[in-house]
Amino acid sequence: MTTSTGTDAGHVAAEDVLLFVNAAITATGQREFRSTAYQQQLSLDFLHEYVRVNYRRVYAASLALDINDHNAARVVRGLLENAADVSAEEKRTEGRLIAARLAKLPPQRVYRLFRELRAAKVNNRRTRAIMRDWLTARPDPAHDAVKYRSGLKTAARHVHLGFGGSADPDGSGEIGDFLFRPRHRPRYRHQLLDAWRRAHYAQGAVEELPFTVAEGLAARRGVKREVFLERMAPRMTRLERLRTLTQRTGGSDAPLPADVDLTVMPLTRLALYVLSLGFEARRLHREELTRALRTAARRAAGPHAGSWGRVAAVLDDSYSSSGSGEKRRRPLAVALACHFLLEALAGPGAYTALWTSGRTDPLLVRPWGPTPLGFRVLDALEHGPDRLVIVSDGWDNAPPGLAGEVLRVWRSELDPDRRTAVVHVNPVYDADAFDVRRLSPSVPTAGVRDAEDLPALVELAGFAEGRTGAAALYAYLDRQVARFVGDDGAGATS
Repeated sequence: MTTSTGTDAGHVAAEDVLLFVNAAITATGQREFRSTAYQQQLSLDFLHEYVRVNYRRVYAASLALDINDHNAARVVRGLLENAADVSAEEKRTEGRLIAARLAKLPPQRVYRLFRELRAAKVNNRRTRAIMRDWLTARPDPAHDAVKYRSGLKTAARHVHLGFGGSADPDGSGEIGDFLFRPRHRPRYRHQLLDAWRRAHYAQGAVEELPFTVAEGLAARRGVKREVFLERMAPRMTRLERLRTLTQRTGGSDAPLPADVDLTVMPLTRLALYVLSLGFEARRLHREELTRALRTAARRAAGPHAGSWGRVAAVLDDSYSSSGSGEKRRRPLAVALACHFLLEALAGPGAYTALWTSGRTDPLLVRPWGPTPLGFRVLDALEHGPDRLVIVSDGWDNAPPGLAGEVLRVWRSELDPDRRTAVVHVNPVYDADAFDVRRLSPSVPTAGVRDAEDLPALVELAGFAEGRTGAAALYAYLDRQVARFVGDDGAGATS
């Protein structure tokens, strides 16, 4: 066995880091098209443990990247549960990263994390301080008390939070009584707390509650679903209105919702909504849907809009892009969103899209057929693009391996000077490989969950080519940490 040089060790470390980042972006522990939920969870368990033990600073720095919420919560828990041998300076840096990431997570996920920490008996001073700071910074404690009652009670007990001052703005102690002594007061001054009390015997009060709370109470009171949805529509959030749209309007081919501005939706979420519509609805509302997708794409492109020159995209709409029961059509939605984003990033009239099925109408794509990536890559390269982006789960099977061979020959024989930048972004985590599936060693691959992150992921994928070295990757992570926590340099990986 040979001894690795410092350079070799640095490249191995960089590869490990990129491996984990790809997994943390794409994997959620849910079933995928080719792997079960158990396989996904087992693979993630190993990766989190391996990177936390061997590269703890990088593990913490991943909170500043575009990893998904599931893995962000796991990283926070891993850092808080295992801190016995961590220096005070490292704890301070980790604490700032954790606080910044918790502020971005959905509250229900944070409350679930707090329950897990309590169940694991993680009750050190740092953990209590982080939990207390997050709880006291919540903008509307009464809303949390109603909507996340169980989670707030558990967290408050764990950190011994007294409901006064910033935790109970009017200083009346109503929130504490509401949580721990709900029958102590005959009524509450806070309108939302009192609406929850009255909703148990007055049907009209149900409609004053947040939708997810009112939903359960209405079901227990026997209120008809369609009547309830009609009455609650004005109080629903944009996503709640979309989620219940087919129930309120009677099917996937119904008119688009007049009460939802599609143009302000995040790009990937909008693509998922478009794919949930029937073909007839997509044809009927082609103009509105296309306008909404292009508006969302221009917003996601930001300052990069029109700066990528000639762009060719190979987009996977094969049968495996149907995803799974938990991630229904997610890979296809990412490809559709990437299509509109790449159109915005390319120069005027300089974009070419090639779907694996051969379709030319992006609004009517559906998961179908094999994955002839090799032929589509050949077609794309014939256009002589400045940049080729492949959006696929990497299962090139018609014929198997052709895409990898095409890319190898292109890199080694036809374009050794790399006049065409090629990157593969993969929305599906391969549990068996502990990574996203790659097409070729000569082409960088990055995991992707939301198309909006594509410009940042293309930059990150460049480190996978091994030409810049581990030091450049760690410097990049340090810059992301500094940006995320809002200072001039955090030194997370140095």
